[in-house]
Amino acid sequence: MDIIFGIFSTTTIYLFLFLSTLLYYHFSKRHHKKHKLTPNLPPGSMGWPYIGETLLLYSKDPNTFFSDKQKRYGDVFKTHILGCPCVMLASPEAARFVLVTNADLFKPTYPKSKEKMIGPSALFFHQGEYHHLVRKLVQSSLSPVAIRRLIPGIEDIAKSMLDSWASREVINTFQAMKKFSFEVGILAIFGHLDKQYKEELKKNYSIVDKGYNSFPTNLPGTPYHKALMARKKLSQILEEIIAERKEKKLLENDLLGHLLNFKNDKGETLNDEQIADNIIGVLFAAQDTTASALTWILKYLHDDPKLLEGVKAEQMEIHLSNEKESRGLTWTQTRNMPLTYKVILESLRMSSIVSFTFREAVVDIEYNGYLIPKGWKVMPLFRNIHHNPEFFNEPQNFDPRRFEV
Repeated sequence: MDIIFGIFSTTTIYLFLFLSTLLYYHFSKRHHKKHKLTPNLPPGSMGWPYIGETLLLYSKDPNTFFSDKQKRYGDVFKTHILGCPCVMLASPEAARFVLVTNADLFKPTYPKSKEKMIGPSALFFHQGEYHHLVRKLVQSSLSPVAIRRLIPGIEDIAKSMLDSWASREVINTFQAMKKFSFEVGILAIFGHLDKQYKEELKKNYSIVDKGYNSFPTNLPGTPYHKALMARKKLSQILEEIIAERKEKKLLENDLLGHLLNFKNDKGETLNDEQIADNIIGVLFAAQDTTASALTWILKYLHDDPKLLEGVKAEQMEIHLSNEKESRGLTWTQTRNMPLTYKVILESLRMSSIVSFTFREAVVDIEYNGYLIPKGWKVMPLFRNIHHNPEFFNEPQNFDPRRFEV
């Protein structure tokens, strides 16, 4: 009996070990498979708890910070800056993945203080149908056909600005370019706007602009508080302009006209607040970036006298031709400025006015074998792409000839 019991016990133990091994193998294989299917986070450093690598970012040139990371970790890497876990993308393919081919997987993201300043209905705070709809309206108001009609007005603004600078010994180039781009922005949005409205918009927009990047403390006397008050005033001015346009029943082809005349399949229109927020959004998006680009173009031309002479000769030929025939600049002529065009392209590459942009992953996403978790910020690094020797030979040199190819 003892022998039988012993054999039974031994058999039971063997069976138990066999089944345990079998089950362990089965589940470990499943776990291994699952683990294999879950991609890893990109390489990189998350820095200190809470503050991440924000202090490191601000302690050096941001461009150096990002390029050092790229050299160490490659074109896809993680970090933690400005209170957010981020995935940085430094290749054209990655930028296209986020901004074009898979744009629906990411949403634009901005601090609440910025959203409050511009207006929550501005298109770049949204995604989906509303974003697509408003973006289409903005694009149609700035299409080649629309810009063609603006050329005489833009030329008049440029001449007026040049005349105002002629009597001054010193000009702050960036501030002068901001004034110029604001005037062109007003022309594109409203057409020929009443002078009083224009001055009021300019005065209040300037206050908002000064407070936009200030510390968001809503205490009386602070730049942020002043900016919020000016933003309310801007809304009131825009309401008056919108009411006047509606009353006159004018069908204009400017941005305001496109926003006012919109009606979707259900017969719904944009309300006044949505129109005002998008007008201010377009002004913000256009003014500083355009003024910065123009300032850098002038700087690069100043640094290369031979190139400056070449651009002046190209422009003078057009000017003399128009003076002879008593006509203004034409759309065809703007399409036929080969050297000037190459200088613009190289200036945009070199200066990379917008170094990067913020997006947020709306779901878990796999890119190039790496996981981008839902809620993480995603930043395509435009400057890194534009200054990569793989794409641009000797990227540190300003050379418009690279665009001859």
